Amino acid sequence: MSRLHRKVALGAALVTLLPAAGAWSQTLSIGLSAEPTSVDPQFHNLSPNAQFADNIFESLVMRVADQSLQPKLAESYKAVDDTTWVFKLREGVTFSDGTPFTARDVIYSICRVPLVENSPSPFTSYTQSIDDIIVGDDNTLTFKTNAPVPLFPVDMGQIAILSASASGAEDAVTFGKDGCTGMGTLPASTAFNDPKVAIGTGPYKIESYAPGGEIVLTENTSYWGEKPDFDRVVMRPITAAGPRVAALLAGDVDLIENPPIQDLKRIEDAGMTVKKALSNRVIYLALSQWGDDVPLIAGTDGKNPLMDKRVREALSLAINREAIVALIMGGYAEAAGELLPPPAPGTTGRKPDAYDPKKAKELLAEAGYPKGFEITIGTPNDRYINDDQVAQAIAQMFSQIGVKTHVDAVTASQFFARRNKQEFPIYLAGWGSSTGETSSPLRALIASYDKAAAMGTTNAARYSNADVDALIHEAVKTVDEDKRNALLQKAETLALDDWGLLPLHYEVTTWAMKPGVDMIARADQMTVASEIMLDTPE
Repeated sequence: MSRLHRKVALGAALVTLLPAAGAWSQTLSIGLSAEPTSVDPQFHNLSPNAQFADNIFESLVMRVADQSLQPKLAESYKAVDDTTWVFKLREGVTFSDGTPFTARDVIYSICRVPLVENSPSPFTSYTQSIDDIIVGDDNTLTFKTNAPVPLFPVDMGQIAILSASASGAEDAVTFGKDGCTGMGTLPASTAFNDPKVAIGTGPYKIESYAPGGEIVLTENTSYWGEKPDFDRVVMRPITAAGPRVAALLAGDVDLIENPPIQDLKRIEDAGMTVKKALSNRVIYLALSQWGDDVPLIAGTDGKNPLMDKRVREALSLAINREAIVALIMGGYAEAAGELLPPPAPGTTGRKPDAYDPKKAKELLAEAGYPKGFEITIGTPNDRYINDDQVAQAIAQMFSQIGVKTHVDAVTASQFFARRNKQEFPIYLAGWGSSTGETSSPLRALIASYDKAAAMGTTNAARYSNADVDALIHEAVKTVDEDKRNALLQKAETLALDDWGLLPLHYEVTTWAMKPGVDMIARADQMTVASEIMLDTPE
């Protein structure tokens, strides 16, 4: 049944379901596999944060489940020339506290991005191209960029629009590329834990939030868009897979993220529904390449072997990606040879490196490490599907070619903090493309780290290749799609031929839910509460 028909049938469905099930109400309970690290939607560019924030805050444009771009707080947008974009803002929109949404809120939100303190993965790459913002009226904004930015609407889709008034801004906020005026006293990211500060235009608002505990959302009754099926949402972080499945089977939650692959049959046999979707998230290994002072490497006389291209290639050839997909991922993944699943723009159809331990040993010997060395892989143990198990399998594969490998597996919050402090010589992580093309992982993971230029913002391994950088910079300002695609393909090929990082696999995302609940399975892996529906009979 369509969502529209579900809306019409909602009242009847509740009357039907409540007496029979005894547990149904308009409260939805979700078992999260990863807890958001902040309520502040501009603090950490991380999927658990984004999917949580999308219930409360909105952006000018948005990606829907199939990753196509649609207007959101902007009714329309168009490029006037290569460096000028005009956005018409949606009229009649209010924040959840009743204040009207205007151009002032957009300017404030963009101005705040570079001012967020201690951001582990900032949003500056999406705003650094803006030279000026001109206000035509309360509902028209003209953006001038410092170079052609063909994906400017995509970039604006990453910036959550905050309430300038709730954030303490002055009556007039003016954009300046060297500093904005009228910003007032900026709220710290922790201030957004207070529902009075976390004010957005989205379908829900925060009722309560406590790190490590339940997150409770209630319906924003003044929401301008389609009313969600559930007027109250309880998000329960249950990072351990076993307890998460148990909570679903016991009826404590209505839907869970990332049920373990080995439990899917048991879940379906219990009458639950499993949904899946191939994601645009690549799981990869990053190899630290900033010099010889890299921690947790032994047996190399103080050298960093990862600086040698032959060693990086050897490690890639030591990984049996197909075995990992079959035995650890249970077939719920695809072996990766690129930064995005082909045929996404910027991909070439490159195949994964073939498993070849014999050649891997030969390359190590050529590089001067015939007896191998000792190293540690850092990984989260609760962020990606079977992340710890994948890292353990890779450690065994590395050890088989003489590279004695340890695994340091910690919770996601600890992992990202330590990764950003560059405590791991090798780390396992994932990246989902926000642009739908390879420009996203290339800018974030491959480009040389340059905070001022907002390049390499998640390149904690500090891989750097000037030729690749030049291609990325040219690609992101090339408006012609065919030319941009060719540049992205060349940049990706150079980086992968250099084994700058090692793609492992693309995740297939799964969800499990009670009968009577349906959802839109998204390629970006996000669980958006407003897209979870009562599944009423035809």
